[in-house]
Amino acid sequence: MNISFSGGTGLFPGFPMGGLKSTQEKMERQQKCENQVVYWESKKESLKDMKCDSVEDVAKKLEMFHAYEDQIAAAKEEYNNSQMWHMLDEAREQGEKIAEAAEKLEPKTAEERQKEMAEEAMGTEDSKGALTEALEESTEIMEELTEEMTEELTEKELTQTAEEQSEMARKLTEEEKYYRNIDIRI
Repeated sequence: MNISFSGGTGLFPGFPMGGLKSTQEKMERQQKCENQVVYWESKKESLKDMKCDSVEDVAKKLEMFHAYEDQIAAAKEEYNNSQMWHMLDEAREQGEKIAEAAEKLEPKTAEERQKEMAEEAMGTEDSKGALTEALEESTEIMEELTEEMTEELTEKELTQTAEEQSEMARKLTEEEKYYRNIDIRI
């Protein structure tokens, strides 16, 4: 089994090409397997440099060679098994999603439809019932109207106060003129 990576950051840094969690996990499993294979291959290569003076040394070297080969095969088998289990898990999850979707698409009996309609009207389902929604809407409208009326009344009071003040000022100026005219005549 030859394992190779075409490195790269893909579209998103930190995620190997594709960015999906399952893809990332697969790449991690591949990398782990590749690291193990490279380690045991290097150990196997180091056997070439080992000098053998006796038949026992050759037998030991051969035994080590077979042990390294077994470790490489075990690493590859572990990777294949993990891939198989991962694919089975994904297939199971996908099957469950398909079953849920199929269940939703099944035609409902008259009883089920009546029960759903009753739950919607009473508001016992996850979504709120029509009566609850209408009540909330009317409450919101009442709050908005109250705010608007309060603002209008405040504006009218301010306007009236300003008008009253200008009226009083006008009367004062008229009275001043009147009294000035009186003082001048005397």
